[in-house]
Amino acid sequence: MDGVIVADVETDAGLAAGFRSDQLDGFRIGVTSDRRSEDLIAAFERRGAEVLHAPAIRIAAVDDDAELTRDTAAIIDARPDLFLATTSYGVRRWFEVADAAGLGAELTEVLTRARILVRGPKARGAIRAAGLEDSGMSVDETTASLIDQVLAEGVTGLTIAVQLHGFPDVEQIDRLRDAGARVLTAAPYRWSLPEDSTRVLRLVDAICTGSVDAVTFTSAPAVDALLATAEQAGKLGAVLDAFADSVTAAAVGPVTAAPLEAAGIRPIAPHRFRMGALIRLVCEHLETSAIRRVTTSRGTIELRGRLVVVDGQSASLSPTSLALFRLLLADPGRVVARSELATALPEDPDDHAVDMAISRLRRSLPVPDLIATVIKRGYSIPIGHDD
Repeated sequence: MDGVIVADVETDAGLAAGFRSDQLDGFRIGVTSDRRSEDLIAAFERRGAEVLHAPAIRIAAVDDDAELTRDTAAIIDARPDLFLATTSYGVRRWFEVADAAGLGAELTEVLTRARILVRGPKARGAIRAAGLEDSGMSVDETTASLIDQVLAEGVTGLTIAVQLHGFPDVEQIDRLRDAGARVLTAAPYRWSLPEDSTRVLRLVDAICTGSVDAVTFTSAPAVDALLATAEQAGKLGAVLDAFADSVTAAAVGPVTAAPLEAAGIRPIAPHRFRMGALIRLVCEHLETSAIRRVTTSRGTIELRGRLVVVDGQSASLSPTSLALFRLLLADPGRVVARSELATALPEDPDDHAVDMAISRLRRSLPVPDLIATVIKRGYSIPIGHDD
């Protein structure tokens, strides 16, 4: 994970201990997950953030359980030597379908006799909830490392059953077959694109305008879906620029981070690949890296997300006003020319449009005379104190 900023954060216990209801005041966070999105959204909102929920993919049961039932019967008949469990949801749903088809007891009996390896702790929890025991877990909680482990032990002549996740990793299955194993699979669910892409497009626009401060990703397919949507809308370049500048991409782990890195985005990721750790990391990152404080002649300015605080007085800025204010605050005391400020405005504005936008920004600020006009040159935020 050379391109990933990995942080060693505590899990849920530490998250609760560090809770503050104003921790994320002013920040806006995009959430791309479908399943368990409520947990992320509630956690961020309890800390004061605004959340833009745009599920880039959705988890759905397979259209017809008959195929899963046939695959289950085939696995029972084959009596596999080894069973690989990849996701907790997949394991749970597989047993639900097997029970409904009258195959639950037989499946449990067959898997009791097999050696079971799991991709991560969530899959382990589902295996144990089914009354089974695993004998090992992958090193870094990825399917590839799980297959590496199996291949290192040798698979020639073995019958291996694999519970697939939403987007089957055909390459990994082929590795087992190429090494001489007989492989049977069960796919209890699939990932698919949402029928309505409106919310994803809204998130793309928010990223482009810098009106979100961070975007969380909990699966690699969600990354691919968001970037594909941006490309189809002709905004991929703007999205990549935003992630390189003012918007933070936060991935739950290395598998999710991989397509971000491939696109040239450097995400942050917790050391422990857990939802609680991701939440804590986003909170800590925004607090330590996304709040700007500047002493000016009108008081101390704190910019946190869209919220401007000046000596205890606060105001929330629109995306356009925020873009202008960020330019002025980037180098306090420097006169920013109208031509430079124009780059923060839509279309191709003239000097009059820039002046009107600055006027609206001034009216939005808690201290209206925070921005000084420098005749024939532009605008600035004066630093220091008046005599």
